[in-house]
Amino acid sequence: MSVDISPSGRRAGRAWAVTRPGPIDTHPLALVEREPAEPGPGEILVRVEACGVCRTDLHLAEGDLAPHRASTVPGHEVVGEVEFVGVGATRFAPGDRVGVAWLRHTCGRCRYCRAGAENLCPDSTYTGWDADGGFADRVLAREDYAYALPAGRDAGHLAPLLCAGIIGYRALLRADLPPGGRLGIYGFGASAHLTAQVALARGASVHVMTRSEQARRLALELGAASAGDTYDTPPEPLDSAIVFAPVGEIVPTALAALDRAGTVAVAGIHLTDIPPLNYQRHLFHERNLRSVTANTRHDGTEFLRLASEIDLRVKTTRYPMSRADRALADLAADHVRGAAVLMAD
Repeated sequence: MSVDISPSGRRAGRAWAVTRPGPIDTHPLALVEREPAEPGPGEILVRVEACGVCRTDLHLAEGDLAPHRASTVPGHEVVGEVEFVGVGATRFAPGDRVGVAWLRHTCGRCRYCRAGAENLCPDSTYTGWDADGGFADRVLAREDYAYALPAGRDAGHLAPLLCAGIIGYRALLRADLPPGGRLGIYGFGASAHLTAQVALARGASVHVMTRSEQARRLALELGAASAGDTYDTPPEPLDSAIVFAPVGEIVPTALAALDRAGTVAVAGIHLTDIPPLNYQRHLFHERNLRSVTANTRHDGTEFLRLASEIDLRVKTTRYPMSRADRALADLAADHVRGAAVLMAD
């Protein structure tokens, strides 16, 4: 694609926009040219080095998530370099390496924000949903919601940490896994393979249930105690379980696999309908069912510190930015091992 110079002296760039939400085989993404954005007060303009491909991006492209604006650019696992800063932005300087994640802004005033639960803010906005994301050459972000990242690490390694890692960590917290406990993981993609490693580092026994034979092999490579098909019964009762697959029919299966007082956390932003639950089989003995809604910046900072200490093994399938449509199609078909990542080209 030809590149023009804008009046501001910056190059126009490429971006993948959701132009017609629908099944991935209808090609809902289109490669477009966008004029460079001017960072507003408190904002930074980031040149994208890598952007993870999240299942939320797929939900947006296929219309499972109603678009909040026309022709939105997906992508919220962005690693890049600050190019320009807006008025009043002092946290980062040009040349700094940053991460741009899902949570873009909260009001800071409501009772949820004041209580440290900014992920529940009614006025929250999100990268790649309410504002253009990282399936592009450049992305705008608020500096107070960006994360400082080490300059020497591989961008493709860091990108999945910014959502798959952070939201998986939030789900692990919501699942109330006791020290040395027994964790079940349903679905084993980008987020699950990182969350499993955090749980294993804390002494947990991890049992993975997923339809993908390739994913089951990866789970065992990473140290899972067992790996079975989606609806298999784990070899021991579970203290906690996380449902990563966006399939409501899995929820009763996960609840039935719990020991007394166990907890199931549902990690996705979208889930198909949950079938009727049987009180005695699924909820009695004080079993708990919880949802996971985004994350706080504290979750992100805490997870990134933890990821550095554990030295997570991040499994990626990489694509050039020019093949973002192929990456989403492969994700939809379960052809991605670990996390799909778009690399600047």
